Amino acid sequence: MIVLDEQLLGREVDVAVSQWYPGSVCWVTDLRPGTVIKDDAIPALLSQQRQPSFVTINVSHFWKKMRADRHFCIVCIKILDKDVPRISRLLKLLFGHRNFRTKSQRSGHVFRLKVDEQVQYYSLNTEEVHSFQL
Repeated sequence: MIVLDEQLLGREVDVAVSQWYPGSVCWVTDLRPGTVIKDDAIPALLSQQRQPSFVTINVSHFWKKMRADRHFCIVCIKILDKDVPRISRLLKLLFGHRNFRTKSQRSGHVFRLKVDEQVQYYSLNTEEVHSFQL
């Protein structure tokens, strides 16, 4: 399951991701309909799902602010508004990487992707930041 942050609503990211991702794609607001979901509530909501990947462009609220959790992964994408259509491709590249192809491989990590395909991440076991190019 890929859970998209509400900041991406109306930008067709869900449609683009659904074209290649075999699982479900939903909005964070679908996890608790009819309520306002603050950033600090998102980990608890994600923990109730089966190894979801949460995708946000709100990098400053999640990168190095949220602890990695074995139940889910967080993908923070540092991107300009004009480049939002590239999000689907960046996710596909990350999810196709040999070390992160499965939900269980991705869970326990917090990623930061950049439009130049640079990836940084930290994991459950260490806050040391690792980097690689997609």
